[in-house]
Amino acid sequence: MTVTQRLDGAVRPSHQTITPSILYFGTPVVLLTTENPDGSFNLAPISSAWALGQVVVLGLSTDGQTGANLAARPELVISLPEPHQWPQVERLGDLTGRAEPRTHPRRVFQYEPDKFAAGGWHPQPSVAVRPPRVAQCPLQLEACAQRVGTDAAGDFLIVEARVLKVHADPRLVVPGTQHIEPAAWSPLIYNFRHYFGLGPERGFADISETPRGRE
Repeated sequence: MTVTQRLDGAVRPSHQTITPSILYFGTPVVLLTTENPDGSFNLAPISSAWALGQVVVLGLSTDGQTGANLAARPELVISLPEPHQWPQVERLGDLTGRAEPRTHPRRVFQYEPDKFAAGGWHPQPSVAVRPPRVAQCPLQLEACAQRVGTDAAGDFLIVEARVLKVHADPRLVVPGTQHIEPAAWSPLIYNFRHYFGLGPERGFADISETPRGRE
């Protein structure tokens, strides 16, 4: 990284102005299960998801089956895969649950009514919602969409989903608590269209309920 020296002696990095085609800074990949009009279930990977309290905010395409399903039937499951499962996630990338052709500058979509089977995933019954969980995913969130609307530019759907149930693989849970063990959980991260996992722990926030090495 190049730096510039200011007159006051402070050193500041010299940045390059660029225009990226996408702004995936690095967000978790999730698999969304929703209910189709005929009662079957759609499975779709998305790469724009973040949580605030017990609400997960999702970014979806406007022409996909997932958005259409949630507008009519708000129940869903958010399943989070691990880094080694990225090939199974990628298998779903060119598949769509809509029978009508979809267009994309970099993909040719193929209609697939059973995306669980196509991706090598297995459905697992949910407790509080109709759509099934993804059995191989170590974290599964049953949820209900409270709001479905477009983003500021009108190019995407923004879904606010309230989480109803959280299911965790026991190896990820701090024994005797309701907490996820951060060192045991590594989400699959989508970083500028490349798949990554987490690196070594560098530290923790002061408000962490699972600190290590605090003096």
